Amino acid sequence: MNPLALAWVWPDSLIAVGIIVVIAVLTRWLIVRAISLASRSAIKRARAQRDRTLSRAERLLSQATGLDSERAEQRIRTVASLSRNLVSITVVVIGLLTIMSVFDIPTAPLLASAGVGGLVLAFGAQSLIKDFISGIFMIMEDQYGVGDLVDVGEVRGTVEEVGLRVTQVRDLTGTLWYVRNGEILRVGNQSQGWSTAIIDVPVAQDEDSERVIEILDQVAADAEDDEELSKVLLERPAVAGVNSVSATTMIIRMTAKATANQHFGVQRTLLARSMAALAKAGVRGPVTTFGVVGQQ
Repeated sequence: MNPLALAWVWPDSLIAVGIIVVIAVLTRWLIVRAISLASRSAIKRARAQRDRTLSRAERLLSQATGLDSERAEQRIRTVASLSRNLVSITVVVIGLLTIMSVFDIPTAPLLASAGVGGLVLAFGAQSLIKDFISGIFMIMEDQYGVGDLVDVGEVRGTVEEVGLRVTQVRDLTGTLWYVRNGEILRVGNQSQGWSTAIIDVPVAQDEDSERVIEILDQVAADAEDDEELSKVLLERPAVAGVNSVSATTMIIRMTAKATANQHFGVQRTLLARSMAALAKAGVRGPVTTFGVVGQQ
């Protein structure tokens, strides 16, 4: 008998192959089922977190961090899909190797060849593998998502697409950058959590600071009750007090805690309202020029 011939024993070999296939299919089904149940449970928890009664600050923060949007659910589905694909590949490979052992097909040379080939592939495509691994962790950790304003080193802009290999970022000039995930060493995300608006209100140096602070306190109270500002303000703006004094100008500082990336709009709105309220109350602005009184 040819020693290279398959070790086929009827019907034992056929039964063994059938058992291996059934076990492989059943194993894959159980693991995939567990992944699906876990992902559905995570999605339900995210929805429950979104639907429960929250304070205004908690609600705005959940929106800013992605808990109150489709982003969290999309991330869960992406990770679940990736896990199912990895499970399928692993089960198929193990099943094929087991079937080969049933027929006494030597697997050692195959594994050795695969090991050498994998080593060569790893050296040749190490940057590609690095990109994929970095992309997986970025998605799982939710470092950023579509629509986030990020700083990834040399590029700063809005994320338009997040992939396993590259991330697409459009900068302020409209240029679309394709950034390899493996080359991203740090990520600054300005669209997660909250931001602080700093409003420096200038008035004349000789104005009564306590009176100015009272007026600004009223502006802060009105801002908290404003329907539009309440959508981005996490809490009532605070008047810190006198920040600096020069020969002609006194600066009163206000601060406001807002949702991520919304502090610039809050800053402009509060500054405009503060200047209008001070002007209405007769508070003078800083004197920048001095007139010269001529002789009669």
